Amino acid sequence: MKTRWCQRGLGLLLLLASLGLLAADDDPQRWLDRMAAAMSQMSYQGTFVYIQGEKVETMRITHVVDGQGSSERLVSISGLPREIVRDSAGVRWLSGEGHSVMADPAVNRPFFPELPLDDARLAAGSYEFKLAGTERVAGHSARLLSIVPKDTYRYGYSLWLDTQSGLLLQWRLTASDGATLAKLMFTDMKIGSEVDRTELLSGSSSQALDQVKSGLPAEARPSQGQSTWQAVHVPSGFRLASHRQQEPGKGQVFEHLVYSDGIAVVSVYVESSGSRELDAGLSKLGTTHAFSREVDDFRVTVVGDVPAATVQMIAESVGLDRR
Repeated sequence: MKTRWCQRGLGLLLLLASLGLLAADDDPQRWLDRMAAAMSQMSYQGTFVYIQGEKVETMRITHVVDGQGSSERLVSISGLPREIVRDSAGVRWLSGEGHSVMADPAVNRPFFPELPLDDARLAAGSYEFKLAGTERVAGHSARLLSIVPKDTYRYGYSLWLDTQSGLLLQWRLTASDGATLAKLMFTDMKIGSEVDRTELLSGSSSQALDQVKSGLPAEARPSQGQSTWQAVHVPSGFRLASHRQQEPGKGQVFEHLVYSDGIAVVSVYVESSGSRELDAGLSKLGTTHAFSREVDDFRVTVVGDVPAATVQMIAESVGLDRR
């Protein structure tokens, strides 16, 4: 009798454990946490196709994490030669034969996936998270996770995550009405020891990389103090996440504020107008919108992978913080 009760008790514990695992497997937050950890802590390498309207690009990414930190190289396979190299020295954007487009030693965050995912828990008020079934992507089993915006000020996402590692294998960006704006899909993927680290080496000469100069003021550093400028009106859910500013007494004013709702990220740049003419108003590159305007003798530019109405709302409310 005692043995029978022990067997029943063990069976009950196993049942409860399995129910707990199933519940965890259906928790969207758990899948987001797995993805964030995998994309930042694992070494991976693969080729993916990016489609936006009639534009189709093929890219190759190598992301390596070791004792020296993380390094990443993103290179175009189709179209014009372009690459992004990111390591402990910052980030360098290059095009053509080693020609530098921009560099910023203060930026050291991965550029892939294109989902920022700063803090998905804070995003619960702005998005709805839904899990669906599994599909086959790049030879891997993938779980579909949808992130649906609750208003028109942000985009939505559909994510296909590797069921074993949590790595992002496929991605779709959607408007608030569900229309597809862009999509990305890996055609092959290597993980861990399978990664060929020699692909981290840039196709451009090291001399060209050493000559890269930042398009941002070298004196601009992360600041813990209160920013001089502020956006008075931002969509619900967005908060000031960080800011950089140039040290006083350098002649030019530069300030960079970052607002985030936990997923979407919007940058606000404020700088002295100088002698350069300002292309005021709204502009668009792919799914990224920018809005620029003059405020007294300053140039304000707001940029983000968000709808046009979002950057315009924020830009038109930016002013000196008079608190």
